[in-house]
Amino acid sequence: MNYGLLLSGGIGSRIGANMPKQYVKAGGHMMVSYALMPLLKCESIDKVYIVSEEVWRDDIVADVRLIGLDETKIAGFAFPGESRQSSILNGMEAMLEGAEGNDFTEDDTVLVHDGARPFLTEDMLNNCYNALLGHDGVMPVLPMKDTVYESADGRSVTKLLEREKIYAGQAPELFRLRKYYEANKDLVPLKINEVNGATEPAIMKGMDVTMIMGDESNYKVTTKEDMNRFIRLKEGE
Repeated sequence: MNYGLLLSGGIGSRIGANMPKQYVKAGGHMMVSYALMPLLKCESIDKVYIVSEEVWRDDIVADVRLIGLDETKIAGFAFPGESRQSSILNGMEAMLEGAEGNDFTEDDTVLVHDGARPFLTEDMLNNCYNALLGHDGVMPVLPMKDTVYESADGRSVTKLLEREKIYAGQAPELFRLRKYYEANKDLVPLKINEVNGATEPAIMKGMDVTMIMGDESNYKVTTKEDMNRFIRLKEGE
């Protein structure tokens, strides 16, 4: 079984909106719906679970129906956790409850995506699944364009880093589900909320995560400028 997990539990505090950013509408639909669309269209994904507050769930399903997508592919919802990573774990727990025999198989996978990344393409999803063979996970990355420095105190340069060896990770990230679930359970309860990226538990567990080229247009809406760009692009379609 190939599961998709969409994270839509953030509060969007950095853009100063009166609602979580992923529920802002542009071009007739919510941001989260654009992020969800390729997951529902992707033939490699069998079921999709969504992490969201209960108050938004009917709106998500209604928007999916308005777009004309198969809402039955949405297999369930989970509540947001204290952090992004605990939300991912909550999503996997919901998958486990719905799994046959209440267990994951060696062939099960989970693809984790953000509701605040509304420009994911089906091509990127296909690239992730095509790259998984022989690995425990796949992460799209972008090479660093700027010169990168390290600072120990945030005020002065400590050393110059090798730009050629540094990459910025993107979502979606794809994992062998059983191994990834165990990697996250190992972090409960003390370390799960200290994780900075979805791939971090996999690396800590020693999972083999391969990198593929990311997509600069698949940006995460974080700032007001990002939001304005999202609205401009979707309203212009």
